Amino acid sequence: MKKKKYIVVLGAGESGTGAAVLCEKQGYKVFVSDNNRIDKKYKNVLIHHKIDFEEGVHSIEKIMPANEVIKSPGIPECSPLIKNLIEKGIPVISEIEFAARFTHAKLICITGSNGKTTTTLLTWHILKNAGLNVGLAGNVGQSFALQVAEQNFDYYVLEISSFQLDGMFKVKADIAILLNITPDHLNRYNNNFDNYIDSKFRITQNQTENDFLIYTADDPIISRELRNRKINAQLVPVSLHKNENDKGAYIENDKIIFKNGINTFTMSFEKLALQGKHNTYNSLAAGVATHLMEIRKQSIKQSLADFRNIAHRLEYVASVHGITFINDSKATNVNATWYALEFYSKPIVWIAGGVDKGNNYDVLKPLVSEKVKAIICLGLDNTNLRKAFGGIVKVMIETESAEEAVNEAYLLAKKNDTVLLSPACASFDLFLNFEERGELFKYAVKQL
Repeated sequence: MKKKKYIVVLGAGESGTGAAVLCEKQGYKVFVSDNNRIDKKYKNVLIHHKIDFEEGVHSIEKIMPANEVIKSPGIPECSPLIKNLIEKGIPVISEIEFAARFTHAKLICITGSNGKTTTTLLTWHILKNAGLNVGLAGNVGQSFALQVAEQNFDYYVLEISSFQLDGMFKVKADIAILLNITPDHLNRYNNNFDNYIDSKFRITQNQTENDFLIYTADDPIISRELRNRKINAQLVPVSLHKNENDKGAYIENDKIIFKNGINTFTMSFEKLALQGKHNTYNSLAAGVATHLMEIRKQSIKQSLADFRNIAHRLEYVASVHGITFINDSKATNVNATWYALEFYSKPIVWIAGGVDKGNNYDVLKPLVSEKVKAIICLGLDNTNLRKAFGGIVKVMIETESAEEAVNEAYLLAKKNDTVLLSPACASFDLFLNFEERGELFKYAVKQL
């Protein structure tokens, strides 16, 4: 009798638990190991499917016999356990890589340093409204692997982070979207920006001339790399400026032009649900992706006009005595915060800080000098923030809770000012994640 393939799943969060369920369904012997406590929700799933697991420890004697390891994106490649596995020749892959083996669905894969969640949700929104049988997964929504195990979608829209891309080897995107590349997570890439760029371009691997790569032509890093890399897919640019490509999207005379190589349609720029320069790129990418799939133009227009953005991304919270409070907790890197600061014209009390991921704040300095009247530091170690902006902004206050930050901001702000939570940093020093940071910020505002 043929011996069952033994797969170890490292990490029992959304992706790991989903991968374990798919392993079990495919008849593999599976073991789940999480170095931390497993959330009750995921533990119940494992118990229900009779999947063997451990928490609070990685038992080497149970992990090393694996034929293959599916790794949570939160576990860095440089960790001793992962290094040991790779040295022993044991394949270490991502949940995305594993799940893609068991579906024939078309994959629309979206990455970028910023905007990928919004673009993923918007693309899914358009396709779902058009009546397609489409799943939403990756770095957003329910686990891709769990959906492959339990659903039967014809299409998946996948938000894919660089960490997930690093564990992908044979997956092919039918349509890949590369929004932008700016320095982020450099602590995971030996503080080498080129390593991070290489990771992002893995979105194009295995593509053929029948596939599409939608990219932001205005992004200097992407444009440079495309000149120096061999890309097999058809290149489809999106831009704020006119281009002559027969496929793509751009803006001309306040109208958006969408082209798919067969036909063209236009839409008024003002009718986009998502406003702001960064969101324009997101709308262009989602619109042209679905146009390439030959979704009816009227359906695309309607969905681009009625979409509602995710929480924690430039989310209006309240106006208190004429002071506007904005929750941009999802802005966990410098580039995302740049877009937020650029978007607002009124004086800003900026709440920033958290876990600095090797940030270079130079690009923010002109905007901060022009728009920011005070900075509320929300984090345990704000040394780099103080060093970067201490000579630009006179008022900088240290806080260690969302409530404290909101109260200090409220005291400093005046009527017509904007209080902007846009941290430019990860949240893990004081909060479980950016969602908790955003929710506590909103709660504190509502207590004013």
